[in-house]
Amino acid sequence: MTEELLHARLTANIWKLQVIQASRWFLLIMPVLVLFYQENGLTLTEVFLVQAVFSISVILLEVPSGYFADRLGRRRSILFGMTFAAFGFISYSFADSMAEFMLAEVIIAIGAAFVSGSDSALLYDTLLQTGRQNDYQREAGRLASVGNFSEGIAGLLGGVLALISLRTPLYFHAMLLLITLPLIFTLVEPARNTPAGHINPFRAIAQIVRYALHGHTEVKWLILYSSLVSTSTLTIVWLVQPFLLHHGLPLALFGVAWAVLQFSVGLAAMNAHRVESFLGRRNALTLLILLAAVAYLLLGWFDHYWAAGVLFVFYFVRGINGPVLNDYVNRCIEPDIRATVLSVKSLVGRMMFVVLGPIVGWVNDAYSLQVAFVFCGSVFLILGIYFLSRLHRNAII
Repeated sequence: MTEELLHARLTANIWKLQVIQASRWFLLIMPVLVLFYQENGLTLTEVFLVQAVFSISVILLEVPSGYFADRLGRRRSILFGMTFAAFGFISYSFADSMAEFMLAEVIIAIGAAFVSGSDSALLYDTLLQTGRQNDYQREAGRLASVGNFSEGIAGLLGGVLALISLRTPLYFHAMLLLITLPLIFTLVEPARNTPAGHINPFRAIAQIVRYALHGHTEVKWLILYSSLVSTSTLTIVWLVQPFLLHHGLPLALFGVAWAVLQFSVGLAAMNAHRVESFLGRRNALTLLILLAAVAYLLLGWFDHYWAAGVLFVFYFVRGINGPVLNDYVNRCIEPDIRATVLSVKSLVGRMMFVVLGPIVGWVNDAYSLQVAFVFCGSVFLILGIYFLSRLHRNAII
């Protein structure tokens, strides 16, 4: 293969990853998922427990799947993950109890774990081999925005399909994932150094986890801080629909509201590199968690429909966090462990959500949605200030 042809095929990875991202995040069910759960008899506490099962499953698989991607190839890992995701949504379309929802979430979690980290690592190494590694924030922002715009469009269509039944969106998403699988075979693995010979995978994984969370100070605190920010924006996802329902939004408009929020994430992600360049590293990192914490407190203090505007703050933070923090982490690590370290980052975020999510659901069910918002704001503000102090103490900001 000539150098020009290889360069062209590697460059094509970028748009192919965007198509795969669009397929993954064309979540037609998301704007009405909480309503779907409630239609099947679940309380909000049980909704968070179902999502906790997903997160626990990802936690168990996140780092091993990242190691799989580093050792056996990112393309294989993405293919494996997308296949499981498709069958997970097929399972979901026939589920009607909490136990069946949990089983479907486990299957989807296997898929999510194998794609998580692999796509970011493939993107970064593609840019590295083609001499464009400095464009990572911009390309990662575009990749994230494709997913957000896809989820936004899916929100519009999902809201319409939900009028047929709350189960109909699941059928269409499963079909789309199956159609996307052949494209994954055409991805090209960038050249990188893979350790030769037999290596004990458990020992290797343990060494990389220790490196990420103990051996490299900057990577450690960037991972912990980014995970806290991710948890703050993941938690709000499961509170948006109760918030809209609380304020009497008609079911027909749930998809529109979801789409508008996802489009706002896409715009933020697309411009993440510009925002980071304008604010600088210190201000960008400082503002992320503080904005999320204050937004929760505002939602808790003001029980009015116009407070819905505050939701855009979370989705702005959500759009900036991934491209910027992943870039900071990528610059600190070697290609042969990149997917594994990024998986550690995702794992930590999921662990935080597993601990916090069910508590938030219980607070909502036992007290009120407003109390749950204030609780979240207080937790993220206290932890955010602590993590920022550690970033400052270690000269990371």
